[in-house]
Amino acid sequence: MKVLLHICCAACAIEPFEALSAQGHEVTGLFFNPNIHPLVEFRRRLKSVKVLQERLPMPVIFGEDYGLEVYLDAVDRHAPARCEGCYRLRLGHTARLAVGRGFGAFTTTLLSSTHQDHELVRRIGEEVGEQSGVPFLYADWRALSERGHERARAMRLYMQGYCGCIFSEWERFRDTGLHLYRGSGPLREVEGEADAQR
Repeated sequence: MKVLLHICCAACAIEPFEALSAQGHEVTGLFFNPNIHPLVEFRRRLKSVKVLQERLPMPVIFGEDYGLEVYLDAVDRHAPARCEGCYRLRLGHTARLAVGRGFGAFTTTLLSSTHQDHELVRRIGEEVGEQSGVPFLYADWRALSERGHERARAMRLYMQGYCGCIFSEWERFRDTGLHLYRGSGPLREVEGEADAQR
């Protein structure tokens, strides 16, 4: 069966792609992630999937437009509501594309992440699949997550430090206190050094 695999990042795509292929499916990836911010992060993840595409190899459809406004229009900023809106945005687009291009089913690498709301991803996938008329192919790939990350590191693929959205970036780094220019040490200490040098 022809399956459209939504790809959230390169590291999460490796094992699901190979698992589906081993089951005899003809798999095409889709990189559509208007949630990823800022722009530099979006470009890093996009490039990483392009590198992976060459190494597996794997056909991929790329959504290369930076989608800040699309994402912000689609989500409620309060978690977990924003995650639901984000899943619905990406999986809805994937389902519509699957219908338009004649795929027999669609799925997502979000199902391989140990950080996402697995059951919510499944529920929304099934809902948008029913609405669009193409089945959502469910699988629990979380047990493959660490192996996928190890393989991504071995391939020297970019590995992100947060989910992707501007809110998750803030939640991930708000307490680090790292100085942006020197890359280490609490910000207040570096500022103190600067004051002492004046």
